[in-house]
Amino acid sequence: MSSNPYQQRRAPSGRFLPPDPRVREPHRLTPQLALRVAILGVVTLVAFTILFFRLWSLQVLSGDEHLNAAQNNQLRLVRVEAPRGPILDRRGRVVVSNVPGTAVQLWVGAMPTEGRYELVQRLARVLHVSPKALAREVDDGRLDPLTPITVKTSVGEEQVNYLYEHQAEFPGVEIVQIYLRDYAYAALAAQILGYTGEISPEELKRLRRDGYRVGDRLGKSGIEAAYDYLLRGRAGLAQMRVDSLGRQLAPIELRREALPGYALRLTLDMRLQRAAEEALRYGIDLAHQNKHWAANGGAIVALDPRDGAVLAMASAPTYKPSVYVGRIDPKKLRTLYDESANNPLFNRAIAGLYPPGSTWKPVTALAGMEEHVFSPYESLQCSPFAYFGLDRQKFRNWNPYVNRPMTLPEALAESCDTYFYEIGNRFYEGGSESRVRMQRWARRFGFGGPTRLDIGGEADGLLPTPEWRRKTFESDWDRAWNPGDSIQLAIGQKDLLVTPLQMAAFYAMLANGGNVVTPYLASNVEQPGGKGSPRVVLRRFAPRPPQPAGVDPAALAAIRDGLYLATHSVSGTSSGVFSNYSVPISGKTGTAEKVVPLPGYPSGHLEDQSWWCGWGPSDAARLVVCALIENGGHGSSAAAPAALRVFERYFGVEAPASTVVDTD
Repeated sequence: MSSNPYQQRRAPSGRFLPPDPRVREPHRLTPQLALRVAILGVVTLVAFTILFFRLWSLQVLSGDEHLNAAQNNQLRLVRVEAPRGPILDRRGRVVVSNVPGTAVQLWVGAMPTEGRYELVQRLARVLHVSPKALAREVDDGRLDPLTPITVKTSVGEEQVNYLYEHQAEFPGVEIVQIYLRDYAYAALAAQILGYTGEISPEELKRLRRDGYRVGDRLGKSGIEAAYDYLLRGRAGLAQMRVDSLGRQLAPIELRREALPGYALRLTLDMRLQRAAEEALRYGIDLAHQNKHWAANGGAIVALDPRDGAVLAMASAPTYKPSVYVGRIDPKKLRTLYDESANNPLFNRAIAGLYPPGSTWKPVTALAGMEEHVFSPYESLQCSPFAYFGLDRQKFRNWNPYVNRPMTLPEALAESCDTYFYEIGNRFYEGGSESRVRMQRWARRFGFGGPTRLDIGGEADGLLPTPEWRRKTFESDWDRAWNPGDSIQLAIGQKDLLVTPLQMAAFYAMLANGGNVVTPYLASNVEQPGGKGSPRVVLRRFAPRPPQPAGVDPAALAAIRDGLYLATHSVSGTSSGVFSNYSVPISGKTGTAEKVVPLPGYPSGHLEDQSWWCGWGPSDAARLVVCALIENGGHGSSAAAPAALRVFERYFGVEAPASTVVDTD
């Protein structure tokens, strides 16, 4: 054996694992490892192949498409507002049109991020607008930087020149030409025509599906609102190039021109409309002369009784729709809503509710004759007062000096209350079914619901019935339908409420022989013709055919006789106004008590509402007029003279001087 110790075999140790032949040659490629490497290589090759083909597709096959998309990301579409269509009267007179104006717009996306509010303050000082309000709009506009803010319309020439000279100081400010609504007749027919304004968020939610967008202007009331879909036209499109921050880089380019709205011709005659509004002021002045100082408003409606065309519709007080043109001045609007202004935005002709008083008596008479409650030439006592009911309640006649039997024409001519009290009491005494028959006929004549005027906004009125009382009141006494309810309904008092338009439509039925008409205002849709040629009618709004009311011609003849006597007999309540007029007029006065809260008066204070409704000529009616003077006193002394002014204008004949006497 060798003596060298390093050549000796080391004794086995139990501290280590036994040798493994697989790790003796660690760099040997086993079949399993080769398979794994092959799979990894294939996966890598496939991934790079897919990536290569994707890049080739994007750059070669779809390169042009993506280039266009990148360019389009730099372009923004801007809506171009269309000029609204004009509004014409029945003679073709332009009532509402457009005039060019200059506006200053502010593009929030083009404003600098630093010094933004200093810019707002400078611009507000130049244009004399509220800096706080403008700053608030700028904050809101950050979410939509490509919709410009209209800072001011109707900008003066000096302000425009200043902004042009200092363009560098006002980035994002642009001066544009716009269209402004122009009202040729100022305040005439204001409540009918309505006004336009910028669309509100609530309106936008409702109308977005109809093509309306943020910043659009639309009709807010009246004709402008009801026929906005015809007047608004179709907006155009323009494009502008912007940078990545949305700032404008080049002038706006027009891509699609805006199409103007259609012209809308109305049934109104603006000369007659002017006469009606002047007549209202005249009636209020007469009321003041008669010491009815609370007279401060009213309405006059003039209809064609043959088809329901509205020739004039006046409501006082009124306002100028031009206050809503352009950027609204809050100070000017505040005056419209001031209590002392007596709500000039309110259209009393279609939404004002009043007891009709004696102008209602023809309704009672027609219903009574149709239900055989009485006959027209049966003599009923007209006395200073009468007693009805178990408690013998006393009901007074307006005229305490009459005491004789009368027929229906005589009772209408002299407006005898006790005559119609008797008819109302007979309806009550007929039992529960009879107590609603007058109301059923009244509803057939158009009361208790809208007349369906095409601009909407009508009040239904109130046609009281026993069922209505049971649903409305809580105490047993108030819920009961007593004799006095039928008796006072017969003379147009107590709970009954109507609108002047409803009364005008009813008197149109009396005038035309018993057909209920539907009042309407829109006549034609038109567009401009060629050079020198008239407008082309695109659409005609045919009126709804008058519907027969189903009244007996003999009963209607008795009513017409009474209403002619009311304006021509010696004792007729409006004969002092109409008897000497060369055109024969038929009609009825009314003096209706209404609770009116007035400063300095106790609650429950009553004021007389002055009414007159009728038509002319008596035998071939062409015009129906219904006049109401709020708190104006007797019908003969305020409303009747006002109505005469409208007839004078329509027929072109002036009436001789007359002596007015206070009658019902």
